[in-house]
Amino acid sequence: MDHAIDPITLSTVWHSMQSACREVRHVIDRTSQNFLIAQLHDVSAGIWDARARTISIPAGLPVQFMAAKFSIKAILDKFAGRIYPGDVFLTNDPYKGHCCHLPDWGFYRPVFYGDELLFFTLARAHQMDTGGSYPGGYFPNGYDIHAEGLIIPPIKVFERGVEREDIFDLIWNNVRWPEGVRVDNYALIAATKICEQRILGLIEKYGKETVLGCVEEMLARTEKAVREEIRKMPDGVYTGESATDDDGSELGVPVWVKCKLTISGDRMSVDFSESDKQRKGFVNAVFASTYSNTLASVFLFLDPALSDYHNEGSMTPIQLVTQEGSVVHARYPATVGASPVNVGTQIMESVVMAMSKAMPKRAVAAWGRHYSHFIYGFDPRVNQPYVQVLFEPDGGSGAVYGYDGYEGVTMLVTLGEAVKGDVETIEVRFPWTVEKYEFAPDSAGAGRWRGAAGIHWEMVNHGSPAGMSTGNAEGETVHGLGALGGLPAPFNQAHIRRNGETLPLRAHRIYSLSPEDRVVKVTGGGGGVGPPLEREPEKVREDVLDGFITIGSAREIYGVVIDAQTRELDLKATATLRREMKKATAAA
Repeated sequence: MDHAIDPITLSTVWHSMQSACREVRHVIDRTSQNFLIAQLHDVSAGIWDARARTISIPAGLPVQFMAAKFSIKAILDKFAGRIYPGDVFLTNDPYKGHCCHLPDWGFYRPVFYGDELLFFTLARAHQMDTGGSYPGGYFPNGYDIHAEGLIIPPIKVFERGVEREDIFDLIWNNVRWPEGVRVDNYALIAATKICEQRILGLIEKYGKETVLGCVEEMLARTEKAVREEIRKMPDGVYTGESATDDDGSELGVPVWVKCKLTISGDRMSVDFSESDKQRKGFVNAVFASTYSNTLASVFLFLDPALSDYHNEGSMTPIQLVTQEGSVVHARYPATVGASPVNVGTQIMESVVMAMSKAMPKRAVAAWGRHYSHFIYGFDPRVNQPYVQVLFEPDGGSGAVYGYDGYEGVTMLVTLGEAVKGDVETIEVRFPWTVEKYEFAPDSAGAGRWRGAAGIHWEMVNHGSPAGMSTGNAEGETVHGLGALGGLPAPFNQAHIRRNGETLPLRAHRIYSLSPEDRVVKVTGGGGGVGPPLEREPEKVREDVLDGFITIGSAREIYGVVIDAQTRELDLKATATLRREMKKATAAA
């Protein structure tokens, strides 16, 4: 910088950019029609500079946008000398556009001040359909990525402010709900325009040099702060690993992600070289996805005061090592549909496990494994087809050192940014009745700090015969672990009740549903942190009173004796039982 920037201006410019990104998501929430976008917030927004450096990323799902700099570099390379004010670019291509999977479409708008390109702004969201073999984009056994849907490399959909109608016609002609996708696309494009206006407003108010100076200052400050955080961590090599049930093709064979994390001074290296080779099934992640989820996992262990400031400076001290052709760095044409969740979850869990060993006083347990589905059918109430995806059965978060898990949030890869829909909206939008939606007892991972509870979910089909893809559901045979002696949550399980019969449901499969079928899901929650025998007895009693655990589990797992009639603690019996349980554990 040629001149000093006063702290008030610096703070105003920085937080104005953060606020602009949050406004982008708000505009999309208010104008899109897709349940995944408008209700569940499966959407991300951010700002990058003309050198593709990450500037502002306060709102979104990590895998969707934390590695968007690679997409912007691809746009800059492909369209060098042909990027103009009023342009809008679109890509969903995991290989040429460095996106996570095909349903997440990203619209990028270059921001010019005069004739000078200064920034890019992005709005990315999960479309209700992207073509492919099955609605929703989750086909577990595709021949290659082309079976998963329309693959859009970086292209212009607006040029100098003029819509390229032929391009949009081609795209919308290849999805099953063209009108809905059209509305959502325009919502995303309009939101990027709002962000552009906010950025230009800052430049008009403070001047170009001041705004750019603020950006450089924040990048430098954030890098310095993150390096200081890493320097506080003990040097060493720490490992973590995690698996998903299978790849949807070779059923019953777990797919492993293995992480070796090295801390040295103010730098960190995260090496996934020992992870499984890429698979035929749809769990393969591209490098950009692994990069995003790795950074998000590391950021969980930094000073929480930095959470509103992460940018390119935060990323600079962290090096990622992968082997191309592996499940965390797939080669074209590997299928990738499920990878934002599995193996996205496994990438995050393995890093979190390693970081918890390095920083036990900030240990984090695994969150409840994702257990959703796509249902595609016909709604006789409106005489239209529908596609339904829900996050409601997901268990909550894992515990953190010092705190119980957060109830009711969705999977780890969303970090709470995506939310669950309300029952009333679900029943209005889809021909299904939700008949049970409650916390499942004894579904949380036990610990000194317990994980959040899992969910008991039941719904009944009042529509026509339908199809169901259990898609990126998981956690039936492999689950995430607790930390520092905390226990994992129970496995997920599901079935269909049809005419008095019980038919099992499994993850990564395709099923046919009949009218009046009841889908039942019971999920595990988050893992615990610390030994269960160290949990305060009164907290165990509160969990019994709240229905999170049963009296039997209080005794058998936590060593806490509670009177079945009065629900009062027997502290003397508890102390005796815990001594006996600790002796038995030590002897074993």
